[in-house]
Amino acid sequence: MISFAAPWWFVILPLPWLVWRFAPPHQETTPAVRFPFFRQIAKATGQDPRPGSVVLTRTRLQLGAAVLVWLCLVTALAGPERVGAPIELTKSARDVVLAIDISGSMDERDFLTATGGRLQRLEAVQGVVAQFVADREDDRMALIVFGSAAYLQAPLTDDLQTVTDLLNQTQVGMAGPHTAIGDAIGLSIRTFDSSAVEERLLILLSDGSDTASVMSPINAAEIARQEGVEIFTIAVGDPEGEGENRV
Repeated sequence: MISFAAPWWFVILPLPWLVWRFAPPHQETTPAVRFPFFRQIAKATGQDPRPGSVVLTRTRLQLGAAVLVWLCLVTALAGPERVGAPIELTKSARDVVLAIDISGSMDERDFLTATGGRLQRLEAVQGVVAQFVADREDDRMALIVFGSAAYLQAPLTDDLQTVTDLLNQTQVGMAGPHTAIGDAIGLSIRTFDSSAVEERLLILLSDGSDTASVMSPINAAEIARQEGVEIFTIAVGDPEGEGENRV
């Protein structure tokens, strides 16, 4: 659909015709020499007298071109623009940070599959979290992985597929063998600095207790509370399995 930003410019369309119809013609007086016997001089020289000035008229082609140029000029001043269909902008309802433990103990295989096989802890987490992310269409999400240190894989984003892809590419031990839960919480708090929504959630998945943080999980959790960040912790693995102590 074509519309105009300043349609009032079209009121000047008849302006050239009004000027031609009602404005007086331009007249200019110049000095001249008058010969009372001009015809006799012309006859003596064998010349035929002709008009001294000629008012040229436009051809139809010239007149049509002038009208077309004027129409184009006025249309350009009116600001033609194409208006598309309305676009609905959806603002995220909440911001969620996923903090995933990828320490060495996440390599344990203590999840039973439907066929009786054993599934790695991280693989089980990847499957569950992928479905969780797919169901969060109205939320922004960020991804943090941690082992001996915490690393931001994806900042808060609406591109949930990228978050899932980055999680699926993660492997056990990429961040070191130990578990830095406190540092992961601290990095999550900094990630929420760009968040303007009131509901901010941290979902932390780990199979062990903190063994490598610079900041203790208790202190980090207290700072998160002060910043309005709600923390949900999820223990992963068999409580009686080998590896670090369960959270």
